[in-house]
Amino acid sequence: MSTPPDPAPSAPSWPYCGHGAEDATDPVGCRGIHVPGQTACLAHLNSAGRDAYLAGLAPGTDIDHRGTRFTAPLLNALLQALRDPTTGKPHFGTARFEGAEFAEEAGFHRARFSGTGHFGGARFSSTARFGGAHFAHDAGFEGTQFASTAWFDGARFCGGALFRHAQFAEAAWFGGVRFAGTARFGGTWFQDDARFGGAHFLGSAGFASSRFSSTAWFEGARFAADARFEDALFSGTAGFGGARFTDDVWFGGARFAGSAGFGGARFSSTARFGGAEFSDEARFDGARFSGTAWFDGARFAGDARFHRTRFADDARFGGARFSGIVGFDLAQFRGGALFSQAQFTDVARFDAALFSGTARFEGTRFADDAWFHLAQFSGDALFPQARFTAMSWLGPVVCAKTVDLSGALFEAPVTLEIAAREVRCERTRWESTATLRLRYATVDLSHAVLFFPVAVNAHPVPFTHSSTRADESLLAGAQHGVRVASVHGVDATYLVLTDTDLSDCLFSGSFHLDQLRLEGRCNFAATPTGLHFRRSIWPYWWTRRRTLAEEHHWRAQTAGQSPSSSGQAPSPRHWRTGPHHPDPGRTPDPEHLAALYRQLRKAFEDSKDEPGAADFYYGEMEMRRHDRVGTPPGERGLLWGYWLTSGYGLRASRALVWLAVAMTATIALMMGLGLPDSSPKQTASGTIPADGGRVTLTVDKQDPRLTLPADDRFTVKRFDKSLQVVLNSVVFRSSGQDLTTWGTYTEMVSRFTEPVLLALAVLAMRSRIKR
Repeated sequence: MSTPPDPAPSAPSWPYCGHGAEDATDPVGCRGIHVPGQTACLAHLNSAGRDAYLAGLAPGTDIDHRGTRFTAPLLNALLQALRDPTTGKPHFGTARFEGAEFAEEAGFHRARFSGTGHFGGARFSSTARFGGAHFAHDAGFEGTQFASTAWFDGARFCGGALFRHAQFAEAAWFGGVRFAGTARFGGTWFQDDARFGGAHFLGSAGFASSRFSSTAWFEGARFAADARFEDALFSGTAGFGGARFTDDVWFGGARFAGSAGFGGARFSSTARFGGAEFSDEARFDGARFSGTAWFDGARFAGDARFHRTRFADDARFGGARFSGIVGFDLAQFRGGALFSQAQFTDVARFDAALFSGTARFEGTRFADDAWFHLAQFSGDALFPQARFTAMSWLGPVVCAKTVDLSGALFEAPVTLEIAAREVRCERTRWESTATLRLRYATVDLSHAVLFFPVAVNAHPVPFTHSSTRADESLLAGAQHGVRVASVHGVDATYLVLTDTDLSDCLFSGSFHLDQLRLEGRCNFAATPTGLHFRRSIWPYWWTRRRTLAEEHHWRAQTAGQSPSSSGQAPSPRHWRTGPHHPDPGRTPDPEHLAALYRQLRKAFEDSKDEPGAADFYYGEMEMRRHDRVGTPPGERGLLWGYWLTSGYGLRASRALVWLAVAMTATIALMMGLGLPDSSPKQTASGTIPADGGRVTLTVDKQDPRLTLPADDRFTVKRFDKSLQVVLNSVVFRSSGQDLTTWGTYTEMVSRFTEPVLLALAVLAMRSRIKR
């Protein structure tokens, strides 16, 4: 099948020469416009007519040579006719060269166009030289074709510079060009190098949908107004190092097939790179973004370098994709740093980065290591729903507010070193071992999912990395130590807490608390201090013991205590109110608290910490004593007695006091009622047979009787005898003393109660010293 011939060119709108027209092949012929007063274009005008026309030209004259074909001699003749004798350079008024063809080198260098310069649709078959040219008004090069090198270096465009859809087959030099008006290069195709180094764009610069097949060089260029590079294609190196963008700049949808260099660039207003694609290395080292930097949805197939980059406003990388190594080392984010839903396939480096605003990494995926060594967060650092596939170390990080890891997924063994006021790990999934080394923080582990051991440690000294100490000035004035706020909903089988403050920790709703491991010095809330008065009459005080935060909440709720002021430390003289105070429906009841104490007691016992388990046994008994639903009344009565006499066998002082009271009472009863006047003497009576046979004697003893007056009963001698009876009763021995009926029953009771009280005192002391 044969290819149809190209359609014949249409005739131009101006009166044209028509030289060489052929009906079959070229019905139009030469498209050059008639020379004024002639019927041919300048190229086909006879010599006399051409000389007469050129002789009539003067510097600054308007000319119109649309569609004309210029050879080098013809163009030189025209330029010579327009040459200004004072400057020695051609001077055009309005110059119309639309559709013209320059078959040989076109030397317009240092020419002056005081009127509009029209070159739209022109074709330059050889070198086009406009270096140093001066365009006082608009210069139109729309659709112009440059088959060879185009030189515009040092040119001045005082009006608009219109190069839309132009084509540069070889290098295009615009170095040092000054564009005072709008510069339009939309849809322009640069098939070779495009060099705009040092160019100055005072008006809007439009390169939307332009194609740069080779190097695009804008190093040191200055853009005073908006610059638009949307959907531009950079097939070679794109160099914008040291460029200055005073107004908004758009690179949305731009594609960089080669390396893209923006090192040291200055973006004074909004910079939009949303949806841009970087197939090779992207370098933004030392760049400065004074306005918002938009990189949402951008694609970085190679390495992305933002070393020492400064973002004065928000830096938005939401949904960006980083396939190579990403380096934000020593970067400064003065506004928000938004990396939500971003993906990092290779190493992501944020070493020593400074985040002054909120840093958002919601749903971000880190397929390799994420380095935040010595990073500083003045605001919140939010990583909810983030996914860490292979990260082995995070930190040391210093955060003035909250590090939020809620819903995050850690798939590999990891160590986290964080100094922050708050660390949230709500619903965080740990699919391998993890160690959280924290400072200053209140950590919330609610509903965290642990598949392997996870240790939460309080780090005693400031973190260091590569011999450099982390700067913790952001946390000046913060409380030292690590506080656990909640393990609600956590399966504690794999949880290890070391040197943490559990004073406000919520344990309700946890699983397998009996397998929780508490290492080092873990502090629990203490009972209120000081002397209190029940109904403003009866004094009482609380013995010191470790308690759960839930017991504080329940006691504060049942006592009708006022809620604590927000932001103030709780008073040590009162119970701490809970987060749902005073709602009884959302406050754990004694039955639930007894179960919590029981499980934690077993955890202490399994770790061979008997003294530590004692307080939790006490708490369990307290909750059973106050439980009016799950504990039967009879059992509650026994517990009341057990508590009253010895503090559930854990208060030796209480048992000893009761022992002293019992002994004192026993001595008093013995002196007053138990000891007889004197010990009865035995008498023997019988009959001696006359025949000298066997003698039978009957031994009898009178019953002890007490007849002494009351004043004579309390003597030193009787006290000594009573004390002997009591001391023998304490060790469960009979004194052998003759006693009255009252004394006998008193001794029986004493021999039962006093050894029990002594045993309870010994048990209490043993529970405090046993290991």
